[in-house]
Amino acid sequence: MKKLTAAAAAIVLTACAGGAAQRGASQNAESEIKAATAAWADAYNSRNSVRIAGMYAPDAVFWGTTSKIIRPTPADIADYFKDAGKRPDARVTLEEQYVRVYGDMGLNSGSYTFSDVRDGQHTSRPARFSMVFQKRDGKWVLVDHHSSEVR
Repeated sequence: MKKLTAAAAAIVLTACAGGAAQRGASQNAESEIKAATAAWADAYNSRNSVRIAGMYAPDAVFWGTTSKIIRPTPADIADYFKDAGKRPDARVTLEEQYVRVYGDMGLNSGSYTFSDVRDGQHTSRPARFSMVFQKRDGKWVLVDHHSSEVR
């Protein structure tokens, strides 16, 4: 009976430890995805079109906030951001973020605000986003991004 009790206790402790390890890995992945999202925002705020477009994986799909078409290639994504340097005051500020992790895939849904100065006037446009990341070679890369203005 003591052996059975000890074996049952060992199984329970192992299961709890495994669950804690999974939670820790998931929390680490969530932090990494938030950091990847922040890196995208930093690239956007740099106003360097090459740096912004470089945040997307080669097979990424992007539907930009002001785009009338979906952008399924690196050239299409670069085209969307090509004039970023012409708007040096444009910025994005991340707000709510909800991260979920499914193995090597992570999703971040949330809101952000785009701000700019146009004709001497400060503008602000709230928007929502969904970003899908995949872990490739130890790094979370952006493989899908949808953004739309909140009206």
